Amino acid sequence: MRVAIITSSDSGAKGLREDVSGPLIQRIVEGLGATVVSYELLPDEREQLAEAMRKIADEGKADLILTTGGTGFSMRDCMPEATLDVVERQAPGIPEAMRFYSMQFTGRAMLSRAMAGIRKETLIVNLPGSPKAVGETLEYIFPQLVHGVEILTGAASDCGRADARGEKQ
Repeated sequence: MRVAIITSSDSGAKGLREDVSGPLIQRIVEGLGATVVSYELLPDEREQLAEAMRKIADEGKADLILTTGGTGFSMRDCMPEATLDVVERQAPGIPEAMRFYSMQFTGRAMLSRAMAGIRKETLIVNLPGSPKAVGETLEYIFPQLVHGVEILTGAASDCGRADARGEKQ
């Protein structure tokens, strides 16, 4: 699977803060067998974020776009809105599952405004900005994302019946 990573951070884009979450996403997905085809660190600018996602999806560059940052309550946080500007179909179960799972670790998970959706044959998922939350949620959802992308791209056609961990029975 080809994965693109976009980090949303004003201070990171200005070089005032190191992006820890983007490289962590890269390590995790590569460790799980995916190939990272692009990485961008952009400011919290809705149209710039949307254009980056649009370009990746429309050019068929990646099967999965994972974003990090910009999903909170700050006035500058706009990743969910940028994602909604781009997706053609929403996939609400993904961020619902991430929030539900993260609630085991912190009640603040309910404050995430993360979104997920599909543009053409690319799945877009907003991950949290915190490296700890990125690691927890990505490892939890990744097996299901792989299956979803396989269905989306036509690499698989049978959803089958799965157990609680997403394994086919």
